[in-house]
Formats: sequence, structure tokens, C-alpha cells
Amino acid sequence: MADPRGGFYGRVLADLLDGGLIRRDMSVLVAAGGQADRKVLLAAEFDDVTISNLDEGEAGAGLEPYGWRYEDAESLSLPDESVDVAVVSAGLHHCRSPHRALLELYRVARVAVVALESRDSALLRLGARLGAVDDYELGAVAAHGLAAGGVANTSTPNYVYRWTEREVAKTVASFAPHARHRLRFFREFELPDVLLDSVRGPRGLALRALRPAVGLVTRALPSQANLFAFVIEKPNLPRDLQPWLRLDDGRPVPDERVVGARYRIER
Repeated sequence: MADPRGGFYGRVLADLLDGGLIRRDMSVLVAAGGQADRKVLLAAEFDDVTISNLDEGEAGAGLEPYGWRYEDAESLSLPDESVDVAVVSAGLHHCRSPHRALLELYRVARVAVVALESRDSALLRLGARLGAVDDYELGAVAAHGLAAGGVANTSTPNYVYRWTEREVAKTVASFAPHARHRLRFFREFELPDVLLDSVRGPRGLALRALRPAVGLVTRALPSQANLFAFVIEKPNLPRDLQPWLRLDDGRPVPDERVVGARYRIER
């Protein structure tokens, strides 16, 4: 069966490669990763990849030629800016704090963070109210024999945290307010075949029947798409420095001239 998120994942990477933001020889850390990440990154011909996860079972899952390491995405053991690119695909919503995990990826990346998650939208919220979409990921726990696959890889189904463009911008601006961040967003719609095949009864029939109509809606209104990727470029200083700051020995400090033009500075 085709994996729509995998196809979307590959297209996002291809766009970033074509645009020159990332290169195949850059070091890549994948958080909450596994075989799906290996498949996409291998197809994209990345060389230097380390796949990390809380699930030690992934270590023996045949991730070669890539490396593996045990890591909690919310508390990475790596130093600041120790890899070129940090990637997560459908992993943030398995964390107890998706924002904390995203900012950990931001901390360790030198060039960019690439995240693929679900997008919050009126259409998905309607689907949840109608029972067509899960707000808690029972399916992942079922796929792991009720032993794992939930929040922090436990057997407790995780809440499916969905993002918006504005939330990404606010999160990174709060963490690194000295910089004007360059953000890129990608959106597509697809219902996974694995979901359609695994959901039983009237709900499964309804999902299969509605698939074409929902696809038309999301093509007309991309903001309602369920596949969502966002890319956070790490700031290049002084180019991306906020206009009210200047660099002093490489450290952002208030620019007295700019601030003083707007406010009286207390002495």
C-alpha cells in the first residue's frame, strides 16, 4: 500500500534540495524516527543520517546504512547546533510536550528544522466531532499490540496535537526573539490506505465514500489539508537580526539609537 505521508515527505525534501537550503551531504538527525524515515531519506540519497527514537526496538529494525541512537525528542543529549538538519515526521504529537520537542530540534540544528505533522483545521475538527477522525491515536497503539505506540512510546494513546502556521511562528519567536525567522509551509491532502483498510464498520465505509469529496475541498482550500510540513531556517546573523538589536562581539544587544527613537530610555 502507498504511504501518502512518505510521498509527501519525499516531495518536501526534494523541494528543499532543489532550492539549495539543504544538501545530501549534510548531517541529519531524525527524532522519533524509524523505517519510514530510512526509506524516504535513502530514496532522497542522503548520506549522513542518524535515526533516533525512544523505542529501542527500532535499533534492530534494519536501519542500515544509517546510524541509530536512543534519544528522547523532548530532551536531546546533543550539544547546540551539532547537526545540520533536524527532522521529525509524525513524531511531535507522540510527545508529552510537542512544543518542547520542536524547540529541542531547533536547538541542535545548524541549518534547518523539517517537521511533518497534522494541520489543525475546521475540516479535521468537524471530522473528529463526527467520529471520522481520532483525537487520540488508538490506531497506533493497536498497531503495536496494545503495548506501545502512544504518548512517549507507552501504551496510553496520545492526543493528536495538530499545528497551524501561526502557532509555529509564535513558538519559534518566543524561543529565539532576537531573530526574524524564515519559515516555509507545505500542505497536501490524502487519507492513508492503511487507515481506510484498518477502520471497521460504518465509519470505514463513510471515510471511503467521502474521500473524493474531501479531496476536492482541500484542493480548493489548502488550509484544510491534513498533511502539513513546516521548515524553520536557523537565523543567519546579522542578516536576520531584529531591527532593534545589534551585534556586540557576536551577541545580540539592544540598539540604543533604534530603541531611543521610540521610547525614553531610563538611565
